[in-house]
Amino acid sequence: MIAIYTITSGLHNEQSVARISDEFLHDIFPEGGFTFKGANFQDFGSHSLDLIYVRTGGAEGIFKSLLPEMLARGTERYFLLTSGKSNSLAASLEILSYLKQQGLQGEVLHGSTAYLRERISLLEKVADARKKLSGCRIGVVGAPSDWLIASHADPVKVRDHLGARLVEIPMEELLQEIAGAPMDKAPEEEMAPAVREAFPGATQIYHALQVLVRRHKLSAFTLRCFDLLTTVGNTGCLALASFNADGIPASCEGDVPALLSMMIAHALTGKTGFQANPARVDVETGQVLFAHCTVPFNLVTKWNYDTHFESGIGVGIHGELLQGPVTVFKVSGNLERHFVAEGKLLYNQYEDNLCRTQVKLQLSQEDARYFLTDPIGNHHIVLPGHHKALLEELL
Repeated sequence: MIAIYTITSGLHNEQSVARISDEFLHDIFPEGGFTFKGANFQDFGSHSLDLIYVRTGGAEGIFKSLLPEMLARGTERYFLLTSGKSNSLAASLEILSYLKQQGLQGEVLHGSTAYLRERISLLEKVADARKKLSGCRIGVVGAPSDWLIASHADPVKVRDHLGARLVEIPMEELLQEIAGAPMDKAPEEEMAPAVREAFPGATQIYHALQVLVRRHKLSAFTLRCFDLLTTVGNTGCLALASFNADGIPASCEGDVPALLSMMIAHALTGKTGFQANPARVDVETGQVLFAHCTVPFNLVTKWNYDTHFESGIGVGIHGELLQGPVTVFKVSGNLERHFVAEGKLLYNQYEDNLCRTQVKLQLSQEDARYFLTDPIGNHHIVLPGHHKALLEELL
């Protein structure tokens, strides 16, 4: 919910200011969609997005007197809405300069009606996403895979940046649950004999993970899935594809930074994205091939079950994603670095010497070069659609 608070100089005629304000707000919010708080700041900071509508010039002192109370509520960033009438922009600029002097963040929301609608809509989505992420419990089932030497997360940074908590869950707890979990029959569709034989065991992993999610009240989790190859002779690919499709971000190989990226993507767009690693990069053309053995079922137009690539056992997912605009995204484990690039999914392919879901993307040459010069680990997230502005704003 958007809340609009106002500050107004007593030197201006209230009736005239009120008329201008009504017209201005109606232009931006023709269908409502906000709650008007006026000059009562008692619950400031309790909504998804709080806007301070600077209605006139001469209101700077009023804002300064309100600031200690807003700071006490933990407000770190201030959005100053202005119509540009009654010297409101001049006052907003003075207020923003004062905020910067105090080491605080702020932004003046000013411009055309179309710009203000788009900007406020984006800020509301980001604010809602932050609210969804705050308080999340993130399960780390097992530890990050041994080869992910650059893909660990800082629990303190995760808490400070997202308000989320990492919860360590030993692999032994999952194995105990797998031993007693139910199995589902393979669907009546064409499968290789090895895949059909492995299917019930793959569903057993899914049901065991469901128990852990409920027990530990998890909003998301990452799984040290390669350990399952040697302990239960199966894979977590089917389970992760299902959890992601059900709206619970779940990443492979104990990769917490990849999971954080998927959580941010899901909070903003409703989709977790395809966790994959670049298999081939062509800097000259800007084309990058991404591949992995699991993909969320709700991201693909069709899929079939295959074996897991590296081991040749278990159940992997060969899915095909929709061609068209995509965003490639990744945050670092301390959330102090990120990469966002918009591009196009050119086509899906299948080679038996790669992980089972394979997509060729067209990026810029500069973005393709990033993977060879300054990557944030190997796993990246491929999201359908263009979302760079949203992701950049949140981060």
